[in-house]
Amino acid sequence: MTTKKKTAKKSGKAPAKKPVVKKTTAKKPAAKPVEQKSDPDHAIIADYNGYDYKKIFWEDGKRDYEDLCDRLAVRKLLPDTMDDFVDIAGGYGRLADEYISRAKHSTIFDYSKTELADAKKTYGDRITTKEGDIYNLPFENESFDGLMMVRATHHFKDMPKVIEELYRVMKPGGVAVIEIASKKTLPKMFRYWFKKSDINPFSREPSYLKELEMYNYHPKYMEDLFKKQGFKILKVLSVSNFRSPKLKKIFGTKALGKMEKVAQPTLAPIRFAPSIYYKLEKTPKNA
Repeated sequence: MTTKKKTAKKSGKAPAKKPVVKKTTAKKPAAKPVEQKSDPDHAIIADYNGYDYKKIFWEDGKRDYEDLCDRLAVRKLLPDTMDDFVDIAGGYGRLADEYISRAKHSTIFDYSKTELADAKKTYGDRITTKEGDIYNLPFENESFDGLMMVRATHHFKDMPKVIEELYRVMKPGGVAVIEIASKKTLPKMFRYWFKKSDINPFSREPSYLKELEMYNYHPKYMEDLFKKQGFKILKVLSVSNFRSPKLKKIFGTKALGKMEKVAQPTLAPIRFAPSIYYKLEKTPKNA
């Protein structure tokens, strides 16, 4: 699909290494994704074409714990049965085995041709892949009764537009599972209190982390946005509560996974984990 040049597109989670800012027309390196600048409202994208996201970020990055955390949350929040489901910014289909058996028809949407090709290679006819633009999703109104978007929000500056598009493509009564990169985390609080960061984790406005070239969002900001758009919040989970290299080294993935399973619902009211998951239902805007 052809998209507008001045619109941001999205692929997946930010890479472990700082991406390269594209300033010339030189050929992009295959080793890591390229951050590209576009118009002021849709300022940052991560182009994962030519980038082995699965190997470099997940496997070489030793993120088994983070992967398990996502899976625990998705299993709790996704409906058991769905007709038409879409994984927004689903990349190579990392979590596809968590929803394929639940849906009659599954689609993975992403910007990256490389990631979608990998997904198709793995799952074949069990999924449909669709390339396009997050701000102008290539789907008709009310196309899906199930939707998921995980590890994507940190790439989006114009979050109201993204949520508007997600709402548009969902059927009334449909369920969406959306994860946000939260600005209200304990490490961010300590950095703010000890004046190592000027980003206030308690303020509701979105924050831009220049050194990482990504956005974080306050849970209350997102919750207000969901409600304003017409989503009803059904459930909230606190996810990746023990995301620390030291903890992972000391306890290991299996032990942390057991702790995480208990912590996700228990710590949800506090909402200061790196990832906050929401189970949402599309309702009429005037309901």
